[in-house]
Amino acid sequence: MKKNRKVVLITGCSSGMGRESAYYLSKNGYTVYAGSRTPEKLSDIASENLVPIALDITDQNSVARAVQKLERIDVLVNNAGYGLVSTVEEVSEAEMLRQFDVNLFGVLRMCKAVIPLMRREKAGVIVNISSFLGKIGLPLFTLYNASKYALEGVTDSLRYELRPFGIRVHSIMPGFFDTNFARDNLVVNEGIRKENSPYAQTVSQLLPLILEQINHGNDAAQIAVMLHEIIQQSDAPARRTAGDKARKFIPMRRELSDEDFERRVRSYYGI
Repeated sequence: MKKNRKVVLITGCSSGMGRESAYYLSKNGYTVYAGSRTPEKLSDIASENLVPIALDITDQNSVARAVQKLERIDVLVNNAGYGLVSTVEEVSEAEMLRQFDVNLFGVLRMCKAVIPLMRREKAGVIVNISSFLGKIGLPLFTLYNASKYALEGVTDSLRYELRPFGIRVHSIMPGFFDTNFARDNLVVNEGIRKENSPYAQTVSQLLPLILEQINHGNDAAQIAVMLHEIIQQSDAPARRTAGDKARKFIPMRRELSDEDFERRVRSYYGI
């Protein structure tokens, strides 16, 4: 590996945005360590500049082992995550904790492990792959929403906290993208599947529409290109939106009152 190449560590690279981003950056002048609980799934794109590594962001020891293998990390991309589909009434304690353990606490574990290396170099970039649902609530996605809202808060606070050390922190808020997310990374609570669930009508009305929008969403390669731009631009904005749904709803969210925006969302999704 060329020593002058910047080193990027990406979590959640088995598929979708993580895989696309790892491959794209490895072809554009970076040494990429592609983290995954199943690194063997990346063997087909592994190369001198793309190195799959075992990484489970819910396991502190796994995080420590992965980071210790690297002499330096110039860029951390917190991409790993999944979506829990459940109502608050029917969600289990284990489901609640798991959603936040992956989507929020896993990000914090990675930052905690990587920041000392970046601080030593007085430089670094952290990019959190969030969601437009980190600014917009939807029924059945309350826990996912909450984890992404919290991630946006982490991004905002870390920008202040790490700026004195030359470390930039950014967020990408994708809309719905055509990845394996709907197939592999949506976990549906068993209670809402039941015909006698008090939320059966909401489930039957909203969930198929959301799945349809995900499966016919934007190309994940767009995220890889945007990520590359953020890394390269020292004055990149704090957060960027990606995809049709994010570009539609995020500006609307800023412009309308809470009540007017809620009416728009209810009308759009028929809820």
